[in-house]
This record gives sequence, C-alpha cells and structure tokens, in this order.
Amino acid sequence: MAVKIRLARAGAKKNPYYHVVAAESTARRDGKFIEAIGAYDPVGRPAKKIEFKDDRLAYWLGVGAQPTETVRGLIRKYKKAAAEKA
Repeated sequence: MAVKIRLARAGAKKNPYYHVVAAESTARRDGKFIEAIGAYDPVGRPAKKIEFKDDRLAYWLGVGAQPTETVRGLIRKYKKAAAEKA
C-alpha cells in the first residue's frame, strides 16, 4: 500500500487545527496513521503556524511517501520561511 503525507483535522468546530501525518492511502482522514510529523494552525495568531519535524519529513519523502497537494504547498511555505530566517 502507498503511504501519503496528509492532514488530519483536530480542533473545535469553526476553529480547525491540523496534524500532518504519514498514513496509508486507504486510511480514513482522521483515522489510523503511522506517524505524526507536523502541525498546521490556519487560524493561529498573529500568523498561520506551520511546524514540521524536519528529520521525519525527510525520511518519509525519502522512502517514497507522496504528499497531498495541500501538504506540498505547506512544505514549500515552511522551507521558504526557514530560508528567510537563515
């Protein structure tokens, strides 16, 4: 089975919070996952908050896990922000 890197929703109604997880492609959105590798808070104050465990993200991408379109965009934003800080 293929492994996907995708978002799992958490948080309250109208106050979303997402965990970035590595999961089997057949697993439910909020169901069983292999490993949590990050978090995304789209309504965070003062700005949107994106966090990843860099080593685990690199591992899962290295073994062939496919990120969803949304997660791919989050990875790009995260790397761009990290480059600007450095």
